[in-house]
Amino acid sequence: MSQTPILEMRNISKTFGAVRALKDVSLTVYPAELHALMGENGAGKSTLMKILSGAYIADPGGTITIEGKPQAEAKGAVAVIYQELSLAPNLTVAENMFLGREIATRGVVDRATTRERAQPILDRLGVSFDARTLVGQLSLGERQMVEIARALTTDARLIVMDEPTTSLSARETDRLFEVIARLKSEGIAIIYISHRMEEVYALADRCSVLRDGVYIGTLERDELSAQRLVQMMVGRDLDSFYKKEHVASPDHSGTPLMSVRDMSDGGLVKACNFDLWKGEVLGIAGLVGSGRTELARLIYGADDRSSGTVALDGKPVDTSEPRVSLANGVAYLTEDRAKLGLFLDMSISENVNVGVIQRDAGKGGLLNFAAAAKRANEAIKALAVKAPNARMPVGGLSGGNQQKVLIARLLETKPRVVILDEPTRGVDVGAKSEIYKLIDALARQGVGVIVISSELAEIIGTCDRVLVMREGHLAGEVASRPGQPISQEAIMELSTGTVAEPAIQGA
Repeated sequence: MSQTPILEMRNISKTFGAVRALKDVSLTVYPAELHALMGENGAGKSTLMKILSGAYIADPGGTITIEGKPQAEAKGAVAVIYQELSLAPNLTVAENMFLGREIATRGVVDRATTRERAQPILDRLGVSFDARTLVGQLSLGERQMVEIARALTTDARLIVMDEPTTSLSARETDRLFEVIARLKSEGIAIIYISHRMEEVYALADRCSVLRDGVYIGTLERDELSAQRLVQMMVGRDLDSFYKKEHVASPDHSGTPLMSVRDMSDGGLVKACNFDLWKGEVLGIAGLVGSGRTELARLIYGADDRSSGTVALDGKPVDTSEPRVSLANGVAYLTEDRAKLGLFLDMSISENVNVGVIQRDAGKGGLLNFAAAAKRANEAIKALAVKAPNARMPVGGLSGGNQQKVLIARLLETKPRVVILDEPTRGVDVGAKSEIYKLIDALARQGVGVIVISSELAEIIGTCDRVLVMREGHLAGEVASRPGQPISQEAIMELSTGTVAEPAIQGA
């Protein structure tokens, strides 16, 4: 590119004690460019962006210029929108947009002027709500727009978006992409951090990759490919991702490992029936809102069902509530590990052991902390959790390592059936590969695994058979055959209702 860069970071390094987080990293971004920044969790992306925003100070020796000016003289030119939105739900959109930079008259916040300055920015983004709306009344996608609007109140010329679509629906994601295109047309540059390669292909003008705190390289748009990106990010080929070594028996004439019958919540989920076989990886696919998660939570007893039974090896079992389901051999990995899965302020050891620590209790109910520590250390080693020790708080781990800790907790219960709801959401490609290997290993041990995922490549790469949900019911199934992988087109046809619904095993 021949134009003047909006951002130049040169030879940026950062150490935390004895840990080198970044080593001589350089990054150049141009106006009206969407520059994707990719790498595994722990590669240094967040550290680099925190240095750019001023939250961290880089080690001596590097330089940062923004619009040709030193970083210290370019205040307000850079805005960062983090994955966890930092909005106050009890305040209006306008008040959130100017939070920390309130417009005041004689020491009193001038709400009328705040609204007057906020509304033109909202109009510019084309949103459906106005400056007076309470943020607590907005959807996640609309709150994302408020964050963007707040960035524009500072006249930012460079906006950093960290995993902006993680919690958005497909419609909200499309709306975000439209706003991104509008911002680019106004000359605003965007640094876009995402683990979703399809988004990078759709949006990125260029893509830079970090690995282990080191700059690996930058690809132009016409150079982008999954094979190239994965090789740069993890140092190995894409072919090593999906290696199914388990062999799911095509003979389903015996007794299924688990049978689900007439499962319904009286609303969205309608009379779902299916079988799961020993050593099988069964996918559940479907569009957002089709009822996949709701079905899983009904089976596990996390939500109340209006009807439905579960049987293991042909014998009815109680799965009316999570505690009972776990005791009967059915485990569920929630799609929201931060809110519904982990205790972020507690240690790795406490999180791994919370469901089984009573197993080693002695007389009088005294807990065996030595056994708990051993169990946690073995889990860290077995699942390759990147942490200095088991005493580290889970909240300090990357997303991929948090997911491994949550999986470790489930596996300690020795389940016969594991339901994994979006098991790789917000997880980098390296951790994804390790989770896929774990799924394969569970199936080889004879565990029945159900994988719910919005990523069709993940479903096709890991599963032996796929159930497709549409509008709360099971619309059909797609199975792999020798030499014939699961068809992505067949899944989408069932998801959208463009073909007749075939029979489902056990229905």
